[in-house]
Amino acid sequence: MSRRAPSRPPSAAADTPRHADARAPQPAIGEVAWLRVVSVNDSGAFLDWGRPKDLLLPFGEQVGRPEAGRHVLVKINVDERSRPVASMRLNRFIADTSDELAPGDAVTLVVADRTPLGVKAVVEHRVWGLLYQDDLPRTLRRGERLDGYVRRVRDDGRLDLSLAPLGGARRDQARERVLAALAESDGFLALTDKSPAAVVKARLGVSKSAFKEAIGGLYKQRRIRLEADGIHRVDDDGTSTDASR
Repeated sequence: MSRRAPSRPPSAAADTPRHADARAPQPAIGEVAWLRVVSVNDSGAFLDWGRPKDLLLPFGEQVGRPEAGRHVLVKINVDERSRPVASMRLNRFIADTSDELAPGDAVTLVVADRTPLGVKAVVEHRVWGLLYQDDLPRTLRRGERLDGYVRRVRDDGRLDLSLAPLGGARRDQARERVLAALAESDGFLALTDKSPAAVVKARLGVSKSAFKEAIGGLYKQRRIRLEADGIHRVDDDGTSTDASR
């Protein structure tokens, strides 16, 4: 007996994808996605994945019992008859290690579960990785899709991740954030190398280590002065331009 997704009532917006974020890419087979439960019946739950027929989430692939209107994190696969189906049992499909990725690689991330160390994310829809709490510029939402980077491949093949580029690119990004903040605040930024990491992250969206590298470079270039009250921008003629002077 074939199973059919519930039909939708016709409407003027029938051809418009119903994702909460219209900018989000339409999920494809083989991907991990955060999808809304449209309905539940004797066959399972049906999910909105931006296509005319909703995606079946069979009872055997559920964790708990999802309710209509809620969102679930699933891997989109095909069944034995090549029909698209979803599964909440991500560990069946997502590997713990990778031998294909290297530090510095740019990757697509989908945020999953919080851990004592930070946040687990699915990397390139196929392997688990970890974003450390101290490196997060803000609170991440489960199911959020992000651009990220492989920070480190551990000896056991597990991945440590970063939302900021590594090395020189990370330093350049932090430097531009410092200069932009100085421009927005009349040439003075109330941060120092003694500022707490959480304060630096909240103000600039970069890690404390990247911030220190950036201001060290700017100081050597004589573009800033580092004083007890904070960072002062220096003009080309060597004079301070901040409003506090």
